[in-house]
Amino acid sequence: MKDPDLMRVLDREAIRDCLYRYCRGIDRADEAALRSSYWPDATDRHGASSGPVEGFFERVQAAWARGVRNVHHVGNILIELKGDGFATVESYFLALQRGRGPDGIETQVLISGRYCDLFAKRDGEWRVLERVVVYDWVDHQTPATGSEDERFGARLPIGGRCPDDPAYWPGRDFPTS
Repeated sequence: MKDPDLMRVLDREAIRDCLYRYCRGIDRADEAALRSSYWPDATDRHGASSGPVEGFFERVQAAWARGVRNVHHVGNILIELKGDGFATVESYFLALQRGRGPDGIETQVLISGRYCDLFAKRDGEWRVLERVVVYDWVDHQTPATGSEDERFGARLPIGGRCPDDPAYWPGRDFPTS
């Protein structure tokens, strides 16, 4: 690609796509999507875990095993391309989390903050190399009672996990041409 302005637009869009892939991975228990948003040698300072990203992945997998439900939204994405294959990125997030903790107690929390990321571009691909999660708001809530069927009622389908969530178009064959 020769046009530097177009390349900057494409780089910024690839970074945004990576942030959205992270949200899908965390929320849909899609390990491949989650891992594809970080470089294998990345670090993550994320609440109770800080260090190599593999430790964060282990914590997330344990939460998925307990059946937690997450919904993450990102916005106000400020991308500063550094011109040498790096970008600093600040993204505001809003996360709704509900489920049993390691202690077996059901919790529900609304969290807002920012992902302060260092992205690196390797072989044409942008991913997180360093992440610091900054917490600006935490609201512990009383979890609703009743089953999901009772709470959601006729509001179907209810969001699910990979590959059964409607975002993955389960059972759908697409034309190859």
